[in-house]
Amino acid sequence: MRSILSPFFKDATFSFSVIFLIIFSVAILTSLDKSLFPLYFVYIILAIGAFWFFSQINFDIISLFSKHFYIASILLLVLTLIIGRVTRGTFRWIPIGPFSLQPAEIVRPLLLIFFADYMSKGEINVKKVFKSIVLLVLPVVLILIQPSLGVSALTVIGFIGVLIASKFNKKYLLVGFVGVIIILPLLWDLLASYQRQRILSFLEPGSDPLGAGYNSLQSTIAVGSGRIFGTGLGKGIQTQLAFLPEKQTDFIFAATAEELGLVGAGLVLLVSFIILFRLTHFMENAVSPAARTYISGFFLIYLVQIFVHVGMNMGMLPITGIPFPLLSAGGSSLLATMTGLGIALGAYRK
Repeated sequence: MRSILSPFFKDATFSFSVIFLIIFSVAILTSLDKSLFPLYFVYIILAIGAFWFFSQINFDIISLFSKHFYIASILLLVLTLIIGRVTRGTFRWIPIGPFSLQPAEIVRPLLLIFFADYMSKGEINVKKVFKSIVLLVLPVVLILIQPSLGVSALTVIGFIGVLIASKFNKKYLLVGFVGVIIILPLLWDLLASYQRQRILSFLEPGSDPLGAGYNSLQSTIAVGSGRIFGTGLGKGIQTQLAFLPEKQTDFIFAATAEELGLVGAGLVLLVSFIILFRLTHFMENAVSPAARTYISGFFLIYLVQIFVHVGMNMGMLPITGIPFPLLSAGGSSLLATMTGLGIALGAYRK
């Protein structure tokens, strides 16, 4: 039994923080939407299994298959556009019996392995970075076609994290950032109408309180109404009376703040901070340069997910649909996150 559980004790603080958030998530989700269970337990079991499996494998072994992961990721994303189930005008999910899989989420850690391995080998010059950007554009475009702006943005953010940790002249990142600022007006035209409306409603939510600004206003009300100790599980007015939309996914932090107050929401953020802190320790003690760049990319994705999710739940950022890692409902997101965490643990030299 000790040998089976040994990966969890490689860094007990990290592992138990991860498991704690999953247990906490089950308690919250049971209060918010009982219909998720028992099916969601299958996703949880698979996710914990993936965490255990990948935490046992040295990253240098996993990186041997980096090219295969990239090819598999592209094939999965193309397959989604061919046989994906249409939901609210999007092609994001592949139905598998009673379950559904969102390949855009699943491929995130796989693509991160590829870019971490690619950028850690040989000399890094402008030509190699340009090639890596070309390789990045293909999966990002396939994800945008679905469309899934949030996942595509996280994929790019993970790539930036890899660049930051690699032996790459950081002045080019500044040049790239300036370039993005310059082409922002062009990117605005590429956004879907509902995405542009979300940004406009964020700038002035009161301009359309029953339309585009509704979600932001209701989530802000939910966060504030929880006060210190919350209304109690199953007793939140915003959440239980369905004023708060997508309470189990996009707005689970607001639902947690309403029902468990500042204490519950603060506990979630504290445990998430512990996970992030341990990831920085893994970076400093990675088994190889490729492992370090992978953990750096995953750390940045995890941090941005929390920052953006909490920000949009508190009315400080536009609504993007980015889930809170390990807390929000979503089988594919949970599986991808736990896989990524397991790989990070396997990349750590204790």
